[in-house]
Amino acid sequence: MESTIGLLEKIRHHDKVAVALNENCKISLPQEVMEILSKPHKLSFYYFQYIDEGKSTFKTDLTEFGAGDGDLVFGLPNQIFTKLPYDKSNQQYALSFDEHTLSLLPGSYPFLANTTNIHSISFDEASRQRIRNLLKGLFQLLHSPGKQQKVEVILAHLHTLMVEFNHAYFEQNPKQEIETNFKLSKYQEFRLRVEDNLSNHQDIKAIAEQLSLHSSTLYSIIKEHTGLSPKEWITNRLILEAQRKLEYSNPSVKELAYELGFTDPGYFSRVFRRNTGKSITRYLAERDSSRN
Repeated sequence: MESTIGLLEKIRHHDKVAVALNENCKISLPQEVMEILSKPHKLSFYYFQYIDEGKSTFKTDLTEFGAGDGDLVFGLPNQIFTKLPYDKSNQQYALSFDEHTLSLLPGSYPFLANTTNIHSISFDEASRQRIRNLLKGLFQLLHSPGKQQKVEVILAHLHTLMVEFNHAYFEQNPKQEIETNFKLSKYQEFRLRVEDNLSNHQDIKAIAEQLSLHSSTLYSIIKEHTGLSPKEWITNRLILEAQRKLEYSNPSVKELAYELGFTDPGYFSRVFRRNTGKSITRYLAERDSSRN
């Protein structure tokens, strides 16, 4: 898989905040960037594509899905994202920004936790018109000739977009919304700490202490958001990473186990089978069969 570390710096459209917005592919991207985006790539930033008119197929991690008129598709940092193929004929907007830009926005956007693991959002006709106008306005602000617009103006437009996305996500997926900003922030901190230390197999108590939480409090937050215990969540994340590596490369079982921090390849194989219902050998055989 391709890495996108440093890619946003090559395509950003504002000097002060790392944000990029393209309308109907009007802004040509460097060939080296297109080569990365046309293949499975691991996101290092937030990515949103709004399809005004047209249809596209996407793959997020291991899930392939379609999107069409009035749909928003989004990918989050550390996910494997692919557009199949990269179609320039659609009427579409492609928006990217980094974690720092998100931290500058004045609100919180619980849909980014994506506890339902659904990566597309649909809008009603009135919302579609608002989204289209907001994206068009932000594009004009970012690409207007002369002096760049102030950061506050850019962030205000971006915030309004994120509020629209957040509202539509929970309208479409009416599971219990995250109740407090405190819980949301701790859940996101937990995810980031796991991502940053994925192969270290951190102790749950140690993570809780790093987040200034009691272990039982961390357990209740993760359970509320995902239906899983912290340990189960980490194990699932490790197995997802194993599936990614098996999908996009060809490591041996031993190499894969050691890459993911397992000191015993046999134990890793048992964990893989327990979580996927398949041995690694069977998983690879089914992968190869689906490609033929």
